[in-house]
Amino acid sequence: MAFTVVRFNLVDPAASPGSLAARYRAAIEMARYADEHGVDTVQTEEHHGAANGWLPSPFTFAGAVLGATGRIACTVSAIIGPLYEPLRLAEDVAVLDLIGGGRLVTVAGIGYRPEEYAQLGVDWSRRGALQDELVETLLLAWTGEPFAYRGRTVRVTPRPYSRPHPTLLVGGSSKAAARRAARFGLPFFPSAHLPELEAYYRQQCAAFGTEGWTMMPPARTTLLHLSDDPDRTWALYGEHFLHEARTYASWQSTDIKSAVRSKATTVEELRAEGVYRVLTPEECASLDTESLVLHPLCGGMPVDEGWRSLRLFAESALPRLKG
Repeated sequence: MAFTVVRFNLVDPAASPGSLAARYRAAIEMARYADEHGVDTVQTEEHHGAANGWLPSPFTFAGAVLGATGRIACTVSAIIGPLYEPLRLAEDVAVLDLIGGGRLVTVAGIGYRPEEYAQLGVDWSRRGALQDELVETLLLAWTGEPFAYRGRTVRVTPRPYSRPHPTLLVGGSSKAAARRAARFGLPFFPSAHLPELEAYYRQQCAAFGTEGWTMMPPARTTLLHLSDDPDRTWALYGEHFLHEARTYASWQSTDIKSAVRSKATTVEELRAEGVYRVLTPEECASLDTESLVLHPLCGGMPVDEGWRSLRLFAESALPRLKG
């Protein structure tokens, strides 16, 4: 059976404070529903300063998800590691790990938008060194023992629920990211299907004398929406998919390797491209893929339509997949 994901980034270009509050509450209820129906993980992410309200605070959202659910994992993929104060992040993740009983999964990347660093007053040119410090600090902090940090001795409490520490993966598409993961003995999450980078990571693990594993995206990552009438859904809601695709494309330079990349400029092009797909439950259940990523509130999708998609996924497609 494929690994199942429900993704939320809470984008809504036309939102008012009231409508966005309703969207956030709906996402938490959707997470609860997904938990009850056997979905494997809720995935969220972070971006800063986006005009469409792209979620900037993934751990706050993750805490709400973990508090509302009892089984499903919550994956933050990915944080922009250098934008965080390491000790505070260690505390926040420890508390979330306790709340969720070990269900929080964090992927730490370094991002690719200099304007996000500028907004938060972080030096873009130091992002590699800052990421190294962050990862090292988290691993030391989660032992619960005193350690040296920026010239002083500190101790982070409480200790997390998970042993030896909360699930932490190093994300990225560069050899530097793969080396970082290997050096710290952490699993590696390439940002796209990059078998050659996985091989390099394994070589580096051998060189550093560490062990690890890779969470590799499939060769083709598709964002799904379910409907009994895909033609009607594309006609009514295709602009929501296109909005997100165009926003994401505007942030990606040619050297960025991403599992999700669209070149479409119209709804018709987007549909033909296949990065965003609207499927019937029967079509979804017949997909031959390692993972299924449902995106029910994509691009400001009306909440009612998002619920229709999620219910079709959970009540019609998943039983076929499990069967």
